[in-house]
Amino acid sequence: MQRRPASPPTSVPRRLAPAPVGSALAVTAALIAAVWVQEIIDLFAFGGRLDSYGIEPRTPGTFWHVLTAPFLHYGFPHLIANTVPLAVLAFMSAVRGVGRFVAVTLVVVVVGGGLVWLFARGGSVHLGASELIFGYLAYLLGVGWWERTPAAIGVAVVAGALYGGILWDVLPGNPAVSWEAHLFGFLAGLLAAALLHGRRPGRVDERR
Repeated sequence: MQRRPASPPTSVPRRLAPAPVGSALAVTAALIAAVWVQEIIDLFAFGGRLDSYGIEPRTPGTFWHVLTAPFLHYGFPHLIANTVPLAVLAFMSAVRGVGRFVAVTLVVVVVGGGLVWLFARGGSVHLGASELIFGYLAYLLGVGWWERTPAAIGVAVVAGALYGGILWDVLPGNPAVSWEAHLFGFLAGLLAAALLHGRRPGRVDERR
């Protein structure tokens, strides 16, 4: 007597995850909208007074300003100058995954801003998205170094070709520009790349 083979269980179709490009576009648009809406509210409702929530190095009770400073700007010219590089580099970083993008942003904001609070020039207020811009650029370059895959290296080359020239701004120069935020944002971006991509897969023993 033959046994009839059991019919295979019906598989439930899985929900497709959002495309990485679509998710990256959405989170980038949300970031850009947030900094623009904040600046509009600051200028027209508060008269620019929210700029006082920038980073004031070593001023007691203001360390938490590291969470607000990267999203504040000294008026529309400052914001306009930062918008395009922020959008491009944020999108290139977010394509690798929204979760990683959020983690990178937190590292750049907290570590980079914390170093600015500790070591930047006193008697000044540091704010602006350039800390994020330098952090995302460093992250993309760091991923290319750590992963060394064609895709990661290609993205790093494109990012470097587009915005590598801004690396001169990590050096002291114009006293009205926070080179400290540039430098420490860049170092924090490298740290984020090392934390998230520094573990390369081990070699497989082919003799087994």
